[in-house]
Amino acid sequence: MIDFSLTEEQRILKETVRKWAEERVGSRIQELDEKQEFDRGILGEMAGLGLLGICLPEQYGGGGMDYLSLAVACEELSGWILFLRVIMSVHVGLSSMGILQWGTEEQKQRYLPDLAAGRRIGAFGLTEPNAGSDVAGIQMTAVRDGDHYVLNGQKMWISLADVADTFLVFAYTDKAQKHRGMSAFVVERGFPGFSSGTIHGKMGIRAGNTGSITLSDCRVPRGNLLGEEGEGFKIAMTCLDNGRFTVGAGAVGLIQAALDASIKYANERHTFGEPIGKHQLVQAMIAKMVRDAEAARLLIYRAGWLKNRGERNTRETALAKLYATQASFEAAADAVEIHGAYGYSNEYPVERFLRNSKAAVIYEGSREILQILVAEYALGYRKDKPLRKSLPGWPAQG
Repeated sequence: MIDFSLTEEQRILKETVRKWAEERVGSRIQELDEKQEFDRGILGEMAGLGLLGICLPEQYGGGGMDYLSLAVACEELSGWILFLRVIMSVHVGLSSMGILQWGTEEQKQRYLPDLAAGRRIGAFGLTEPNAGSDVAGIQMTAVRDGDHYVLNGQKMWISLADVADTFLVFAYTDKAQKHRGMSAFVVERGFPGFSSGTIHGKMGIRAGNTGSITLSDCRVPRGNLLGEEGEGFKIAMTCLDNGRFTVGAGAVGLIQAALDASIKYANERHTFGEPIGKHQLVQAMIAKMVRDAEAARLLIYRAGWLKNRGERNTRETALAKLYATQASFEAAADAVEIHGAYGYSNEYPVERFLRNSKAAVIYEGSREILQILVAEYALGYRKDKPLRKSLPGWPAQG
């Protein structure tokens, strides 16, 4: 039986998150955006709401909620205040869930309770200055030295780079093996040789923190190797399944926000003696937003349903992220069009929606990479292989 209705717990979550985001950040988002200023106090409040550990198991201090609840939270956070969803994507989807799936019990006990409570903030270090979509093209290295690994290299376009305490970082332990020689490490900000910096001048998500991290002879204890040597590529791809899920869910929220703003404006703005909503070309744009919001939401829910069952969902998550993010970019552009000249100014939020929407089309798997992935599944060129570590279904198991 397929049931698309939210549970009572999820409805309460949806209302709580929306109310908090609007009251706490909504009135200040334009100022934060203009100043390119990240409010660190937000992190403690999100932790207090249970958002930073939303779908981590209760045994590690998490909320024990399912992946659909994660999607609901990301949709509500992303609608008007996109940088809040970015926090969820990076801290929960990419970092915490990566440790949950691949970490030893000792690593889970050491990191997950602090991540769930917001005592630590997690980030994800995969992209480099010369390696984005070409993950195997990373240059960071990790050389074994007694009870430590010595890491050298730089990561770029890292969300929460100057904010996070714990980073899931990928480096080559054996470059001759290409992607099979990549390994994953949990790197702490306080490790000697670690430094970070913030990037300014972004087109969108200006209220969020994005930057670079540099590891210069950074000594990482052997016990911080996540998984086994050579499993880094697999770990990165499973983490991206969660990251793409949260990005896609956030894109649904942005489509809905663009639609809500457009409906309001179309009923208030009059031309030729009637509301512009009466004009058929405006109605066409509204109808497209309605279609895309509902279609994207269903694709995300299907991916979340598979995640709840602990089943592989790379194809379904990629398709949902591909559709939702492209649709959100188009919805934001149409919302600006509906608002006319006002849409081109920051007097209305749709200008910010358009700037913010483009990033999600690029990160966590660009539109072009996901098109290839989805096509290769359809053509039979790509098939999922069993993983050594099972996917954390719901209720999430440690």
